Amino acid sequence: MQTQFENISVNAKANIYFDGKVISHSIEFQDGSKKTMGLIFPGSYNFDTAAAEIMEIHAGTCRAKLPGADDWETFEADSTFNVPANANFEIAVDEGTAEYICSFV
Repeated sequence: MQTQFENISVNAKANIYFDGKVISHSIEFQDGSKKTMGLIFPGSYNFDTAAAEIMEIHAGTCRAKLPGADDWETFEADSTFNVPANANFEIAVDEGTAEYICSFV
């Protein structure tokens, strides 16, 4: 998983969700592709997607209940999961902080 990016544009305005418990910044690459990079603090959160997403967990641990799944799955640092477009998923952090990069595909 890539952890450093060159030649990007970063939006300084933070994306703040759930009273500051999920925070990210949007970045855009020269080819027009976009990602968000952020932190998830303890709690359980529900998100809707427009575009398909690849979630990379870079630090910490989270659980996700992905579309169509009956059970939660645990994702630790250096793991990824995919979320389809126009879907809903749940993500939870039980303790500490999860650091992530979300790629829109």
